[in-house]
Amino acid sequence: MSAENGDFPVYVTSEEVVAAVLPMQEHRLPLSNLDLLLPPVDVGVFLCYQKPILTSTTTMEDCGTNKMTFGSMVGSLKKALAQTLISYYVFAGEVVLNNMDEPEVLCNNRGVDFVEAEADVELKNLNFYNPDQSIEGKFVPNKKNGVLAVQATSLKCGGIVVACSFDHRIADGYSANMFLTSWAEMAQPTKPTTMSPCFLRSLLSPRRPCSIPHSLHQMYTPISKLTPPETITTPHFSRIYYVTAQKLHSMQALVSGNGSKRTKLECFSALLWKMVARAASRERRGKRVVARMGVVVDGRRRLCQSEKVKEALMGCYFGNVVSIPFGEKVVEELMEKPLGFVADAVHEFLEEAMTEEHFLGLVDWVEAHRPESGVARIYSDGSSEGGSFVVSCGQRFLEGKMDFGWGKVVFGSFHFPWGGEAGYVMPMKSPLGNGDWVVYMHLTKEQLEVIECEAGDVFRPITWDYLNGFSFVFS
Repeated sequence: MSAENGDFPVYVTSEEVVAAVLPMQEHRLPLSNLDLLLPPVDVGVFLCYQKPILTSTTTMEDCGTNKMTFGSMVGSLKKALAQTLISYYVFAGEVVLNNMDEPEVLCNNRGVDFVEAEADVELKNLNFYNPDQSIEGKFVPNKKNGVLAVQATSLKCGGIVVACSFDHRIADGYSANMFLTSWAEMAQPTKPTTMSPCFLRSLLSPRRPCSIPHSLHQMYTPISKLTPPETITTPHFSRIYYVTAQKLHSMQALVSGNGSKRTKLECFSALLWKMVARAASRERRGKRVVARMGVVVDGRRRLCQSEKVKEALMGCYFGNVVSIPFGEKVVEELMEKPLGFVADAVHEFLEEAMTEEHFLGLVDWVEAHRPESGVARIYSDGSSEGGSFVVSCGQRFLEGKMDFGWGKVVFGSFHFPWGGEAGYVMPMKSPLGNGDWVVYMHLTKEQLEVIECEAGDVFRPITWDYLNGFSFVFS
């Protein structure tokens, strides 16, 4: 096998723990009610850089040799990480149980596990299309302890991959982006830090008395009421595609009309829903089955609609502030109806979660069931014969460019083969900055085959040619 197929060695050269540069008083930080809705799963993120170029922040030692070495880059990463952990101290702690058997963060400056490695492969030969082979177990570290783990990997071409795994109970994608941006800014002393995190849990306090919208009972369920799956879990596989800005605009124009306009995310999600339904139709053997799709909604803007002070605090709030409304439709209906009909259905179930009342009610729902854990029903219904999957939104990912002082990211993605029964899809902005989307998918083999066969003109496998900005024709 060639390097393109993931057959290349990665050698771990050293491991250490990086802690904040200043001591801090040990204390415990409770998780918010919305944090308590997340299962104990780790999310991976990786950032790829080409061979470094000299910048205004390059050290005198580097300038003397007219190059930046892997050692000097790792040294810069560690120093900046230690400084960043002063503000993002939860990432230097560990998750423990309180007297109610609920998780919380012990902020003890335990530190972050930091792995240095070398990979016998060039950046241009990495198979981004199939991260199960090229990324999994190679670049994204397996978090063993603590809240966050980091790995820096030197590539054969002189490039570098910076990756991390973090506990999803502690941070959502928005929070992870805040941290990565701050870390990169800290690595360049001349660059001002744009945002400091807020850990004020009272922003998500329950109301007295609690008031729970009926719709939330349909979206979430206590763990004790889960029905064990009747079938063996179907394995899922990870793939990364790109969707051009032209295709996104075309889909949006196709479904918009009669005074209504659907967002690109609604149109994109509708097309995926139809593809998952088509995959289910091949295996249903005459059965009437439904396909379910959820969409992650960030509640930060929704929770500050009436207070300016709260708006500023929620804008930098660190933690989970998401809800996952979902819809379900009979497979035949999703297949037969036009894309506009399905996009309208997506818009309809999303509307329920686009209000301040929805998120205040969700906080109250968790409070009413504590200390028992709750879970989004879309995750618990992953064994449905029609298939279930969740579309998240990483449009802010790479927004801060993540430049640690040796150039911008040439490619980056979340990596989340989480092992659950439901699939997972994360659309992100392309690093080319041209309006395209890069899409990480974790779906079943049958679903991926249908997507590539019937929507291959929309979802194109990511390649190095694309990342270099070249046009590339797919057969």
